Amino acid sequence: MRKENFWKTLLIVLVSSVLFVGCSSKESGGQENDGGDTTKSEAKELVIAVNENFISMDPHDTGDTNSGSVQSAMLEGLLGTDEEGKIINLLAKEHTISDDALTYTFKLREGVKFHDGEVFNAEVVKANFERIINDDSLRLSSRGFNLVTNVEVVDDYEIKVTLEEPYSGMLTRFISAKMLSPKLLEKGSEEIGKNPVGTGPFKFVEWVQGDHLTVERFDEYWSEADRVKTITYKPVPENGSRVAMLKTGEAHLIYPLPNQNLKELEGNDDIVIHKIPSTIARYVSINTMKEPFNDPRVRQALNYAVSKDAFIKVVNAGFGLPLDSIIPSKTLHYQKQEVYDQNIEKAKELLKEAGYEDGFKAEIWGNTNSDTMKGMQFVQQQLKEIGVDLEIKSMEEGTLSNEIYGPQTPEEAKVQMWYVSWSAYPSDITNATKPLFYSGSFPPNGANTAYYKNDQVDKWIEEANVTADESKQAQFYSDIQSTIYQDAPWIFLGVDEILAGTRANIEGVFVTPTGSINVTDANLK
Repeated sequence: MRKENFWKTLLIVLVSSVLFVGCSSKESGGQENDGGDTTKSEAKELVIAVNENFISMDPHDTGDTNSGSVQSAMLEGLLGTDEEGKIINLLAKEHTISDDALTYTFKLREGVKFHDGEVFNAEVVKANFERIINDDSLRLSSRGFNLVTNVEVVDDYEIKVTLEEPYSGMLTRFISAKMLSPKLLEKGSEEIGKNPVGTGPFKFVEWVQGDHLTVERFDEYWSEADRVKTITYKPVPENGSRVAMLKTGEAHLIYPLPNQNLKELEGNDDIVIHKIPSTIARYVSINTMKEPFNDPRVRQALNYAVSKDAFIKVVNAGFGLPLDSIIPSKTLHYQKQEVYDQNIEKAKELLKEAGYEDGFKAEIWGNTNSDTMKGMQFVQQQLKEIGVDLEIKSMEEGTLSNEIYGPQTPEEAKVQMWYVSWSAYPSDITNATKPLFYSGSFPPNGANTAYYKNDQVDKWIEEANVTADESKQAQFYSDIQSTIYQDAPWIFLGVDEILAGTRANIEGVFVTPTGSINVTDANLK
């Protein structure tokens, strides 16, 4: 944020505070106070500490969970998810899909306003969808919306979206396509990424990069509830610092809660530990187009060198399960595979067959948060047993994202190995596979950072995406999982059991199986 904008924002906040104290206020939903004193909720500020920096507030171009969590406080799509990750109506009050799975019809909520006073209607939905469709630099553009052939405004509060072919994951794309104010759309991508304007329960106040992002309650939100006045999100990569903030009450929620600190917090009556089964897969993405990783025997050797059980015990403090497929077990059409159990001798034999009997040197990239560092160090130690000398290279999240997704061709990519995680909605098998393993999803168009290409897998993914037959889908995804797991474009590590910590006086907040923090009805007792 530029300095003059910061001081303008500060002045507005100060003036608003003075005016607020001197006159009656409105609670969420427009109910007036009965006197000049503010209610308890007016003074409440919720602080959330997370493990990584936020990258962008542009919902149509977001690839990280933390940015998405913050956005969900301010921005909404036609559809959303509940606490279990199931799809629900949000800005759409109902939706239907045609029998041929090509046309999606949405009846929209009426009386919804954006934070800048603009009215939400079908024309706004069309403008948002057309931005995604027409700008192929946006990440959402290639994820389902590239199949859209027509967006029709039926009337002010009904819209139809037609695809050129069936796409089984399209409903989840409507979740990701959060609505932005038409005034904001006119200002362009740079402004959208820094100053989001949506319809959510909270509105944007300020973002100081690397320090905090603050939102404030939107009192004209369409769903009434008593909510906190402000929420401040703070990126705190160091685990001990986040835990200290929770213990002192400086933070009301920390996510993730470091596994190693669980015991010291469990006996604290002021703190509640939340354990959430997740769809978060942890793995090392291997660039299959770079030597020596272009040889599947080398990739398989790396998998046999790493103990998945030890990973869960050492890195996740025992919370989680081995990643025994390319997708977590809570994902639709999951099929268990034969795990690469640690076998050092077999790993060495495979390296010898591939011509690397003496091992080799390589780099592993990751962000700077404590858990990532611990995970990379674990992998480094494990691979040392088979003669692989791994150099750890940690980067700030934004820099890392640019290095990973910036290259325009596989040849430009410098990454060799990347310690990372991925999550998808439980019902969204498409987003758990196509962005990661389809050859059309190489960066910058997708998240296939392993640059994995298998013509048969591509064909299965394409066929699975265009059929509405559940039994056919199941067979395609069974073949996809077994083939990719054997090809080993990743070091398959584990599936998280999510841990979050909250102060006992927090309510109306939950963490989803994808690791997103929902604050729609956030309040403090």
